[in-house]
Amino acid sequence: MTNPIEKITSKKPWLKFLGNRYFLVSLFFVVWMLFLDNYSYLDHRVLNKEIDELEDNKSYYQEEIKKDKGQIKKLKNPAQIEKYAREKYYMKRENEDIYIIEFEGDTIEKN
Repeated sequence: MTNPIEKITSKKPWLKFLGNRYFLVSLFFVVWMLFLDNYSYLDHRVLNKEIDELEDNKSYYQEEIKKDKGQIKKLKNPAQIEKYAREKYYMKRENEDIYIIEFEGDTIEKN
């Protein structure tokens, strides 16, 4: 009597390769490393995406810091402080009137 596995492998020789114990151990190792391990490929992909997002955030905030440092440098001058206060907070000098002109598209409508 022949073994049923031998019958199948004699008809299809490529199944003989799949029955090899070294192939099975290697296949198990690859599946384990790709999907089941704590350091799997899928986890690495997610972590790499997070790293890319964080690096983008880092570069954005570094640019904002450079802009803010430039603004701080400008505001050390008293004339610049006055200009900033007049534009941003509508401050005025004594005996001075300020007229704010708003155009139709400049304001946000409140519902």
